[in-house]
Amino acid sequence: MHRFVAGKTGWGKSWYGQQIMAANAPEYPVFVVLDHKDEYRGLVEAGLADWLIVGPEEADWSVGRWRAVFVENPQLVLARHRLDAETWREVAGRVVEAARHVGQQAGGAFVSLDESHILAPQQGATPSAITGLSTTGRGEKASSLWMTQRPALIEETVISQADELLLGGFTSDRDISKIDDYSEYPTAIHNPRLETVPRLPDSLRADGEDIPLRQFTEDGRTVGSEWVYSNDAGDLERRDTRAVDERTAHHGPEGRKIHDP
Repeated sequence: MHRFVAGKTGWGKSWYGQQIMAANAPEYPVFVVLDHKDEYRGLVEAGLADWLIVGPEEADWSVGRWRAVFVENPQLVLARHRLDAETWREVAGRVVEAARHVGQQAGGAFVSLDESHILAPQQGATPSAITGLSTTGRGEKASSLWMTQRPALIEETVISQADELLLGGFTSDRDISKIDDYSEYPTAIHNPRLETVPRLPDSLRADGEDIPLRQFTEDGRTVGSEWVYSNDAGDLERRDTRAVDERTAHHGPEGRKIHDP
């Protein structure tokens, strides 16, 4: 199973993604998070994974070395440290290849790819192991969670092969246009700047109203947000993360406000 989660900065994507990870980690013999900004340590604190910093030294590790790491420590949050985007992408390719191999032998792997538009860019070379995760991973008992704030920038294969979509709010026309390619409902629902969204199906209305997805804040802090869930079976629903249990604490930083002089 492959799930694609996307929402603009500040919509609560990382928090929601982490709760999905926490719900699935115990079910897989191999569990790995490619943590772009070192914000998923809550999984470690909850005892669901070990934590490994991936810096310049670890960047040189081979696929074989990573396989040995997963055999020894099969549940890992890998935190990027002092690696540029290109190097991190290359490391991610070797990590994913190793996790897929060990997971196939052990009975399954769950791979979470944070900022996946960087790991699988629409323009530029994507490691074959990463692309293969989204296409042939099912046959290897591998599931994946792809998270991004810019669906317009991600490799086409990733979205097209996802079994499930969880999509939040966007203010970029390019991102909403990209979503439109894979949705059969009015994608204007993803634009929180609108007042109404005509012709929404009943499953996507909020309290019977045709309104866009909402973000809920308290004292400038996001405390919940709405998403559209859809899957290959034709299910379609509006979800509110305020109803989601916080299984693990999230350590993502809140953006600071810019004050007028």
